[in-house]
Amino acid sequence: MIAAQDLHTEFQFPQEAESQLSSDTDLEDPDGKNAKTGKGLAARKGKKALGDKAKGGGAGRLPGLGRVNGHHQENGMENMTLFEVVKMGKSATQSVVDDWIEAYKQERDIALLDLINFFIQCSGCKGAVSGEMFRHMQNSEIIRKMTEEFDEDSGEYPLTLSGPQWKKFRISFCDFIAVLVRQCQYSIIYDEYMMDTVISLLTGLSDSQVRAFRHTSTLAAMKLMTALVNVALNLSINMDNTQRQYEAERNKVVAKRANDRLELLLQKRKELQENQDEIENMMNAIFKGVFVHRYRDAIAEIRAICIEEIGVWMKLYSDAFLNDSYLKYVGWTMHDKQGEVRLKCLTALQGLFYNRELGARLELFTSRFKDRIVSMTLDKEYDVAVQAIKLLTLVLQSSDEVLTAEDCESVYHLVYSAHRPIAVSAGEFLFKKLFSHQSPEEEGLPRRGRQSLNGSLIKTTVFFFLESELHEHGAYLVDSLWECASELLKDWETMISLLLDEPVPGEEALTDRQETALVELMLCAIRQACECHPPVGRGTGKRVLTAKEKKTQLDDRTRITEMFAVALPLLLAKYCVDIDKVTNLLQIPKYFDLDIYTTGRLEKHLDALLRQIWEVQDKHTDTEVLEACSTTYHYLCNEEFTIFNRVDIARSQLLDELVDKFNRLLEDFLQEGEEPDEDDAYQVLSTLKKISAFHNAHDLSKWDLFTCNYRLLNTGLQNGDMPEQIVIHAMQCTHYIILWHLAKVSDGSSLKGDMVTLRKQMRAFCLMCQRYLNSINTAVKEQAFTILCDLLLIFSHQIMSSGREQLEPLVYTPDSSLQAELLNFILDQVFIDQDDDNNSTGQSPSPLYIIKETMSKTRQIDKVQCAKTLILSLQALFNEMLSDLGFNVDRSSSAFCGIKELARRFSLTFGLDQLKTREAIAMLHKDGIEFAFKEPSPQGEGSPPLNLAFLDILSEFSSKLIRQDKKTVHMYLERFMTFQMALQREDCWLPLISYRNSLQVGGDDDTMSVISGISSRGSTIRSKKSKPAASSKRKLPEGEQSEENSCSSSDAVWVNREQNVQTPVMMHSPHLTSTVLRDPKKMRPEDSYTAAYTMPTEQHPHQPVPPHTQVTWMLTQRQQAEARQQQERVTMHYAKMRNHIRRGSGLMEDDEEPIVEDVMMSSEDRLEDINEGMDFDTMDIDLPASKNRRERTELKPDYFDPSSIMDDSVRIFHFL
Repeated sequence: MIAAQDLHTEFQFPQEAESQLSSDTDLEDPDGKNAKTGKGLAARKGKKALGDKAKGGGAGRLPGLGRVNGHHQENGMENMTLFEVVKMGKSATQSVVDDWIEAYKQERDIALLDLINFFIQCSGCKGAVSGEMFRHMQNSEIIRKMTEEFDEDSGEYPLTLSGPQWKKFRISFCDFIAVLVRQCQYSIIYDEYMMDTVISLLTGLSDSQVRAFRHTSTLAAMKLMTALVNVALNLSINMDNTQRQYEAERNKVVAKRANDRLELLLQKRKELQENQDEIENMMNAIFKGVFVHRYRDAIAEIRAICIEEIGVWMKLYSDAFLNDSYLKYVGWTMHDKQGEVRLKCLTALQGLFYNRELGARLELFTSRFKDRIVSMTLDKEYDVAVQAIKLLTLVLQSSDEVLTAEDCESVYHLVYSAHRPIAVSAGEFLFKKLFSHQSPEEEGLPRRGRQSLNGSLIKTTVFFFLESELHEHGAYLVDSLWECASELLKDWETMISLLLDEPVPGEEALTDRQETALVELMLCAIRQACECHPPVGRGTGKRVLTAKEKKTQLDDRTRITEMFAVALPLLLAKYCVDIDKVTNLLQIPKYFDLDIYTTGRLEKHLDALLRQIWEVQDKHTDTEVLEACSTTYHYLCNEEFTIFNRVDIARSQLLDELVDKFNRLLEDFLQEGEEPDEDDAYQVLSTLKKISAFHNAHDLSKWDLFTCNYRLLNTGLQNGDMPEQIVIHAMQCTHYIILWHLAKVSDGSSLKGDMVTLRKQMRAFCLMCQRYLNSINTAVKEQAFTILCDLLLIFSHQIMSSGREQLEPLVYTPDSSLQAELLNFILDQVFIDQDDDNNSTGQSPSPLYIIKETMSKTRQIDKVQCAKTLILSLQALFNEMLSDLGFNVDRSSSAFCGIKELARRFSLTFGLDQLKTREAIAMLHKDGIEFAFKEPSPQGEGSPPLNLAFLDILSEFSSKLIRQDKKTVHMYLERFMTFQMALQREDCWLPLISYRNSLQVGGDDDTMSVISGISSRGSTIRSKKSKPAASSKRKLPEGEQSEENSCSSSDAVWVNREQNVQTPVMMHSPHLTSTVLRDPKKMRPEDSYTAAYTMPTEQHPHQPVPPHTQVTWMLTQRQQAEARQQQERVTMHYAKMRNHIRRGSGLMEDDEEPIVEDVMMSSEDRLEDINEGMDFDTMDIDLPASKNRRERTELKPDYFDPSSIMDDSVRIFHFL
């Protein structure tokens, strides 16, 4: 029986499981052997001498196996270890396990040694356990020996290596353990030898300071536990089957009752019960020895493994594991600081809530941790937020009453999230909540139309859209709902009916605001169906559609064309005067398949559409509506389709009318001697707006609009009373004229003199815009400035690129007067503090504000170039100071202090996020160092370089370097230093000393290593009565064992570190430390530094110290300080330890991302803070009594009572 010596309770399994196996021979050994054969063999015989079994090097081949000395053999040529076979992945796992089982039956010690080395090698350890070590050493001694042989310079091991081979290895590793237990479930796992040894080894390795050992053994132990859960489930099912068969036989009349069969069934039930007791003990040992310690490990991957597997246990064997005694671990770990661990918690819970029957048993857990799950929908890790929303969707499906209205609203708004997976998950939640429930009155409604069920759901969508008060994000809402409600959103027939049909008596009609929202959602749904990609802001770009998606896209586009070709003219006629509705409706034709107008004989509906577009442009002067009309004409006027002539004629007629009207109005408007009234100005403006909007998408060159627009602008300059909107649109229209003219010249389709005409018109128009820069009207000046900038960019030298040298006459370079006026506009209009009174008084902004704004903009454009500019400006000031004060720099002078203060202010502009400015700061230091050593000393050799004092200024930026870059910059600095420079201590060398110190201080603060806890888990996990299996192992006295372990790694580790030290303060903490904590009373200061706590090192710039001496002094200081800290930590730990539980404190190692206390759950106060407001009841939950265990008079206490597995440092106190 496997049981730790300090356990006083048992793990008990309920037997109320569904029957999956019906035969009474389900647990018979496939080989016909008794399931209990060999049980207790290890206790009776102990371990045999491996030297006798492997005499002569162990080269004897085991009969009938492809293995030699526990190694696989291929083609009789090459011996491979079990690790190599699993790593290759060529052999089927089943055959590998079968070979090992055969070897175990023949020579179990050799086979077990092969399995032990398999786990050691899977951890990346180069060492191997020999037969002598296996026979005479305790597990803790073996692990310590393997730790010493571990490659401490490498941080990688098989489970962390990248590449397809190692990903397959992890899968093969887990499969091997599962298949091993499955194949051994009938006999070997009950022999009290194999499982004892494996569980003891994995338990010991899981407590190692070496991350590779801890990670690999935890994964193995958790997968082993999962395999045992499967075995326990099968045993429970077979016990139920046996019990039913027994009851059925016993209930027969005496004449038909088979007493022999009753005895066989009783015997079988007894054997099954004994086997289940064995499995319970094994699982108890793994759970207490590994899980309860490693689920709060320092490494996130290890914690994630534990949470992932406990979720499997609860789902697989819910009768035993799905209760609050185990759910609490998942609930606590949802507060983990690492996203991957929180993600495993959510996925584990999803597996439970997905089954409605299991979800009903999670009420207490849900009530305690619901708020935490809801808050995780806003998790900073997107993957976690997505899974939290999906979990809430499953919770919603299991019960409508769990989530409150506030909980649901916190998820609703996420449909507008820019992160598409979050939005889609929130859309599914919204759909399940609002659209999945049908009232009895709705069940008999038609499928489509105003009175259909979809009509009601579409109204609900509109109401939600309006209530969210984010009307401009309709495309986001449609995209969020598309995957779960695409059928509803594609019901355009119902949408059209809601807009056109009159409501039936008793039906509440849509308001104007609701109709506007419905039109917008309808347009968004059409766009989503035709474009098949998310809206702007979601997704990285268009993806390649599958054949099925392309077919769906074509079908949807055909339906849209057929439906809206008829309905769109009616909709435009009804909402002709509504700006918002018309603007959205006019965008629908660009998603049409224009061929259908001809193939479907829909030409009359095309004529109706063109008439409605003419009506819309005639009634509206809004720029947005006019541009929508222009865009619709542009799409319909496609020469590839047969409808082109029909649409082109309608467009030409419209433009002829507009141009004729404009020329006529302009003549009246510009008549001399008459002052135009407001009505004339309005008519000119409205017509000019329409021409300008159409000119944006259509070439109107044949109407020669440049002359009349130029005349209009020139008159405005002469008179000064031209309305600003007329001037603005005249400029815009003229700009379009020039661009269309340039397009024709560039294509080579223009006449010979067109380039000369274009050059004259462009220069005349630029001069006109330059004159308007002095206008008193701000809007006019802004329009002139914008157009000038566009034209100067378009007609710059780049116009000749790509083989267009013939356009060289069009190149336009602004003269000095134009440059000055553009600069004055920037000073007067751009660099204005909006909160300053200067904005209202028209005064120019201060030069300081301009400089600050310029720095801000340049930093946004290119951080590296901005940093180079800053250091260049400091260098320029430094050179000016040298020219004024001479070569002997007085660092206390006002000039030098002013430059240094400026450098300090420059450093503040880089902000607090060092990662974002990492490259820029590094380049700044590089340029500064090169400048400092660029010029030699004018006083000759032995004197500091001319610009060395600049390093004192450069040190102001050292705090912006991250620790890794400080080391890199320091190494770069040493390239310019000579050996004599490093020894100088005169005042003139102080800038170099100061700068070096700024790069060294704090360079080692981020290292972290925490000593292991009191490792009390013994080398065996059996109870005392089964101890003889390991009785032959030699035990060391506790003091000797601790001392030996502590010294084993400390000296070698720190000797290697001393050899690699580059600078006196660059000390690294060792990767490996002792696996056993020394007794505080026997701990000596010279041994205590193995804990690897890093201490800040004092700097003595005036006292040169040899590197080796300084390292020795540093180690001495560390030893003394750490001895005191360790003594205090251990003393506090023992004060908290329970007398009957011996376990280690939370184990950490020197890792890249050390975990904090609230994640480790190693502080009582921290745990109380985490669970504040949760009111989580950790009362004992007894498992239900099994009908197959009638011989037991009462249930034993639940093994997983928190009081029996957690010491005071990790216990959650009862709230109820």
